[in-house]
Amino acid sequence: MNLSELGAFLRSRRARITPAEVGLTTGPRRRVPGLRRDEVATLAGASVDYYIELERGRGTQPSAQMLTALARALRLDHDERDHLFRLADRLPPAAHGTSAHVQPAMLALLDRLDTTPAQIITDLHETLVQNRLAEALMGPPPHTSGPEASFVHRWFTDPGARSIYPEDDHPHHSRVLVHDLRAAVARRGDDAGATAMVARLRRASREFADLWDTGDVAVRRGDRKRVNHPELGEIDVHCQNLFSEDGGQRLQFFTAPPGSPAVEQLGLLAVIGVQRLGDDRLPAEDGAAPRW
Repeated sequence: MNLSELGAFLRSRRARITPAEVGLTTGPRRRVPGLRRDEVATLAGASVDYYIELERGRGTQPSAQMLTALARALRLDHDERDHLFRLADRLPPAAHGTSAHVQPAMLALLDRLDTTPAQIITDLHETLVQNRLAEALMGPPPHTSGPEASFVHRWFTDPGARSIYPEDDHPHHSRVLVHDLRAAVARRGDDAGATAMVARLRRASREFADLWDTGDVAVRRGDRKRVNHPELGEIDVHCQNLFSEDGGQRLQFFTAPPGSPAVEQLGLLAVIGVQRLGDDRLPAEDGAAPRW
């Protein structure tokens, strides 16, 4: 691990990013051309002291999770992300999964949707990054990897995952999730992880097996959803998807039908945010600040 080179690389990437590029406002007395250290730390979910030590070429080897968060915060492209991992003596992450690289252009668009619930997910419905309103509406993703990171997998194996939607809508969501998954598996070709997930779901869920055997396929580009929210009740929203060029990732955003009660509900959602009764904070990892 080359800590001094790692620190120098982080400093150089931080200097080239403007606050506007990551959705931050600037004050009149800003003294640095790029981001401040505390801003990078906040964007990456790290403590400020931990990030400062990294830039100074000190501290312990950062985890793959932290490197992924830093790559996204600094809007690194694929080559820069891989270089960051190698400086930290880590293998660059695979093309798929929750550590997959998110295109800077897609992150830039997400930054500008600060008044709309929005998130970036994979074609296997693994959440990569959310804005504050998406987390408030849909809940945070599970802090796990492997098949359980996929909402499709949880939908057919964990009854609790279905509580986000009214029970009357469950058959519809089951169908469209399976149809969308078939398109994703075909698009990925010889992807062992996707193939294994289908085999696992066929064994675990009779409902999934029956739907899979129909052979029906349809990419889920948009849908009307009723979302159960613990404070605001049932919220009726339009869900739309913008796809990456290869179809492997999608920017998903939620809007209220004009004139519907959801207009006011989404406005209240911005006030309520991710706060819940009680303290549900998760413990920090690898220098990260506590997360809700």
